[in-house]
Amino acid sequence: MRRFPTATDTVTPRQPRGHKERVITGNRLTSWAFADAFVAEEEALRWARDRAREAGLRSVSPGTGAALRVLAATVDAKAVAEIGTGTGVSGIHLLHGMRPDGVLTTVDPEPDHQQFARQAFRAAGFASNRARFIPGHALDVLPRLADAGYDLVFCDGDRLECLDYLAESLRLLRPGGLVAFEGVFASGRTVDSNPQPTEVIRLRELLRTVRESSELVPSLLPVGDGLLCAVKR
Repeated sequence: MRRFPTATDTVTPRQPRGHKERVITGNRLTSWAFADAFVAEEEALRWARDRAREAGLRSVSPGTGAALRVLAATVDAKAVAEIGTGTGVSGIHLLHGMRPDGVLTTVDPEPDHQQFARQAFRAAGFASNRARFIPGHALDVLPRLADAGYDLVFCDGDRLECLDYLAESLRLLRPGGLVAFEGVFASGRTVDSNPQPTEVIRLRELLRTVRESSELVPSLLPVGDGLLCAVKR
């Protein structure tokens, strides 16, 4: 009689040594690269990316940007808060997904970077009243923003402060609003069992907190360096 594996057994799938796994991995990498480049980026975005590269800043990938557009459109976003303006790459994507009368409130400790973002937004065709730039430290600025006044909060700031960003986001979001965190894979270190720096430990805590929260409906999107999303109940 054939014995079927039980829950206590360790099951190792049978496959040709090495060959099949390489094929699967190669196909997946090709698919991810195709998905990341699926939405073409206009000249203003490429210009903002160049400015970020020159300043040594990390920008969201095209795939992450496209996901942000979809998320903003899905919640019919009129008010969005962004932690980490950078040179405007993510902001342009968010504005493309928002309502035509929507306003992006974007916070960054570096006013010089925000000046690049202003130029990029203008080059992308957005009126000056579509964005509100607030220079300063996020945890100093966010408490001044209105409770339940935002449809979406996008967090791309200091990873050491991600849990504080989550707490502020829950206060800022209306019911049905959405919070998103960029870079939660930390270039693969989040799932690496080796000892990791404090920022990676914080990201693990963030992932666990969002997944276990009764206030949130979470999803982890494998775009860019990982996009953690959650809807506030």
